[in-house]
Amino acid sequence: MEDQGKQVTGYLLFSLGTAVIGSLQFGYNTGVINAPEEKLRSFFNQTWVQRYNEPISPGVCTIVWSIAVAIFSVGGMVGSFSVGVMANRFGRRRSMFLVNILAVIGGLLMGFSTICSSYEMVIAGRLVIGLFCGLFTGLTPMYVGEVSPTPLRGAFGTLHQLGVVVGILIAQIFGLEVLLGSDKLWPLLLALTVAPAVLQCILLPFCPESPRFLLINLKQEEEARKALVRLRGTEDVNKDLQEMKEESAKMAMEKKVTIPELFRSSTYRQPLLIAVMLQLSQQLSGINAVFYYSTGIFSSAGVKQPIYATIGAGIVNTVFTVVSLFLVEKAGRRTLHLLGLGGMAISALVMTFSLLLKHIPAMSYVAILAVMLFVAMFELGPGPIPWFIVAELFSQGPRPAAMAVAGCCNWTANFLVGMSFPKLVEACGPWVFLIFTAFLIIFFIFTFIKVPETKGKTFDEISREFGGAQPPATSSAEDPGATSSTAVTLPASSPEKEKVPLVEAPVAAPAATAVAPPATETTPLKDKSSAQGEQA
Repeated sequence: MEDQGKQVTGYLLFSLGTAVIGSLQFGYNTGVINAPEEKLRSFFNQTWVQRYNEPISPGVCTIVWSIAVAIFSVGGMVGSFSVGVMANRFGRRRSMFLVNILAVIGGLLMGFSTICSSYEMVIAGRLVIGLFCGLFTGLTPMYVGEVSPTPLRGAFGTLHQLGVVVGILIAQIFGLEVLLGSDKLWPLLLALTVAPAVLQCILLPFCPESPRFLLINLKQEEEARKALVRLRGTEDVNKDLQEMKEESAKMAMEKKVTIPELFRSSTYRQPLLIAVMLQLSQQLSGINAVFYYSTGIFSSAGVKQPIYATIGAGIVNTVFTVVSLFLVEKAGRRTLHLLGLGGMAISALVMTFSLLLKHIPAMSYVAILAVMLFVAMFELGPGPIPWFIVAELFSQGPRPAAMAVAGCCNWTANFLVGMSFPKLVEACGPWVFLIFTAFLIIFFIFTFIKVPETKGKTFDEISREFGGAQPPATSSAEDPGATSSTAVTLPASSPEKEKVPLVEAPVAAPAATAVAPPATETTPLKDKSSAQGEQA
């Protein structure tokens, strides 16, 4: 513990804090659209009347509102597939700097929408902000993982998810009527995302580039050493440098798997199915429906001050995120996921009955408790777990492609929920949460039957559970840096609480010696699975 304490320097914490501003941005823009819903609908109507001299129909207004909410996920889908290309072309730090330009553009579009009397500017701004968030949900965990000391990489890796939930909470607080949620100030609420973007741009030049990027991609060993010395606060950084060199050699040896190869290979079919289903269980659980439309849910339940109940849910979300950080390492992934899914299903049923019986005064409190329990159970299981297991089901070669597919599924499901929920509410009324209950039960059964417990197992042990070993890695004549820069993009959508150290590869064979097929993987899983951050 003393050695770990020496590795935590003020400069390291400054660099991590600067990077996590991007995570906070993602959370803020996820939650900010919730509070000003009625103001936005009113703005849509005013703009429609100015153009067509008649009020907008409720159906069209709902469609425009749904697009404004869900277009965020479309941008996220595109951004998530662009992370690897951008990070390897410009570097981690410069990429974060450049991506903030999108936040400024998106924020200004939304901020000036009322002056220009254009609801299309709100939609366009949300699209650009979604692109920004899709990129940052990959760049932040990647940078944090690469600058953190190996023994503490898991703990620091959780800062991304914590930044997300804190961002959601900040958005809910600023969305209060007495702050920025009023009829006149809601454009400023949406445009406020420009401020942290500018702040991060000011701070980033004082942060180091990722030492791993400098050494593995650019072959600048001396620059990597200087960055490590500043981050670690000691001249003795040979162990870190050696680990990076070994990883570079391993990356050159293992065959990269493209997305089409991932689908064609029978070896990866079962783990890929599990990866996709777990991502769907995260989004189709209904969690984003609750956060996007929580104010409306509480209003329907008869809560007189629904925004305060929404803020309460945000606080619960933050607290249980911290709780889950400790539980995930002690309890099994599969166990926590099952617990979360089961708890959410029960909460959704209670939510349904509280909405059906809203004429009873006490039911408003039951609705609040149901939402709180729903959020808490999500953060225990379906929130963090899918990304852990996806990373652990695949070795270095196929992992980037698998994470790309998983990330795309996550953002796509996010988009579908955002688009369909308002219409589903109109069609089904209080029964709408029974749809999510049905999904939760299906995912519970699938997890119970198909999902293995991966805690503490090697890749070889997990592979045997699927009835076959991973295909042997093939040697590559490619330069490690070039290999790294052509890897399949690694997205992160929702963010992924990656808490496992980077791979410790075996010492590379001398260059003059022919590379033999690698032996069966026996390195503990927790020492390997985080290698996906480097593939991006």
